[in-house]
This record gives sequence, C-alpha cells and structure tokens, in this order.
Amino acid sequence: MNQNDLLFYGEYAPRLEEIKSLVLSEIGAILGSLGSDSETAVAEHIKCRIKGCDSLKEKLRRKGHEETAESGLINVSDIVGARVVTHFIGDIYTVYDLIKQCPRWRVVRVKDYIANIKPNGYRSLHLNVALPFGVGGIDEIRAEIQLRTIAMDCWASLEHQLKYKKNVKNTALIVEELKRCADEMASTDLSMQTIRDLIMRG
Repeated sequence: MNQNDLLFYGEYAPRLEEIKSLVLSEIGAILGSLGSDSETAVAEHIKCRIKGCDSLKEKLRRKGHEETAESGLINVSDIVGARVVTHFIGDIYTVYDLIKQCPRWRVVRVKDYIANIKPNGYRSLHLNVALPFGVGGIDEIRAEIQLRTIAMDCWASLEHQLKYKKNVKNTALIVEELKRCADEMASTDLSMQTIRDLIMRG
C-alpha cells in the first residue's frame, strides 16, 4: 500500500496486508499441488492487490455508500483481489474446485462469465470468498478471486485500456470489433484445450 492508502485504511491496513498474503499463499499452494515446473504448472502467473483508496471511494460513491474504509470493508467485495491466469480453460475449473475446498475461507458467490459471457465478450470466472477479519468490530470481509486464461487476460487488459480513452470516434464499430476479437480468442482457447487433451491422451 502507498502512503495515502495506509492513511485511509488506518487500523485496518495491517490486517488487510495479512489477508492479501494469506490469499496469495493459499492459492500458491493450490497451484503448486497441481504442478511446479514449466511442463506441469497450470498457471502463467498470479497477482494479488489491495484496492487503492481512490478506486474504493469511487466505487462506494457509485453504490451510494459512505466513502470510508469501514464502509468499504462492509459493502465492497473486492478490497482484496487476486487474479490467477492459467494456460488452459480446463485448468480454471481444476483450480476452482480446489479453491472451494480450502478451509481458510468460505465461497459465498460465483459468477461464471465463461459459461455466461458478458455482452461485450468478457470471459472470466469470479469467486467471492469470506475471510475472518476481526478488527474494529468487523468479523469478516470478502475477497475476490478471478480465474482466466492467458487469452482472456490479454483481451480484458486491452479492452480495459481502450475503454478509458477519451473522445473516441466510431464507438459502436470498436465495441463490435472487440466482441469479435473476444470470440476469436475464445475459439483459440478451445482449440488449444483440444490439442492439450489429445497430447495428454497419448
């Protein structure tokens, strides 16, 4: 956390850092149990972050909540967020099954945007997990874990970048092209999964 975030979160900051480390450690252990070298590892990378205070305040404002750290911990489900980027679609669901079994948290919500694609083409599997908190009268908070393939992550990163460009012309055409690209990348994901399955079957 930077200095502004530390000041904003105050007494909650150390516990948030602990939860971030816990989530990263537990997911790392899950991934390690599935394979640890370049040939067997299921994930390309994993990232974990604590939501910056400016982003949190903006989200609370949109939702009509008070713009305080306490309000964020109670009303926002992704103050701690992790993203696991896998090589293949099948790995997403393998990791998901193990995350569900982890005793360190409780899965409270799942949004499968792979089975139920967003209108703009976005694909990912989102899980909200509840973890014990125990600071300032707040018993537990929620963290979000996103699971996606390299192709899904690449598309989402580019779409996010383009979404915030100012004074863009031909918006409808760009949206249409982004959706087409998402579909093409999803088709490649399926092809790569098929090739992997053929190789594994020998």
